[in-house]
Amino acid sequence: MLLKEIIRQGQSQVRRISSATAAITRIHRSVYCRMYPTVVVQPDGSTIKIRYHEPRQIIKLPLDLSTLSEAERKARLEARKPRKKVKVMEEVEDTYNAKKYMKYIKKK
Repeated sequence: MLLKEIIRQGQSQVRRISSATAAITRIHRSVYCRMYPTVVVQPDGSTIKIRYHEPRQIIKLPLDLSTLSEAERKARLEARKPRKKVKVMEEVEDTYNAKKYMKYIKKK
């Protein structure tokens, strides 16, 4: 009888661990191991496939302006500036005469 009581107490104190208990809290990790395939484009146009910690498709590295000639540097800086919008003003001559079409209107 005493042995049965000890076994019952021992069974009630057993911690039941399952996969559902781990889903209650967040994962306690400072670094996540998930890496995403990404293409890196270098300034000369060549590409490299790497694994990056953020989900991005392409990363373009900036061009070093100090390595360019003066003419190329000016062309690059001009391309960065916003373009001005060109307003096209068209003058349309209106030669419509309503009195010419009055004969087609039937009055009731």
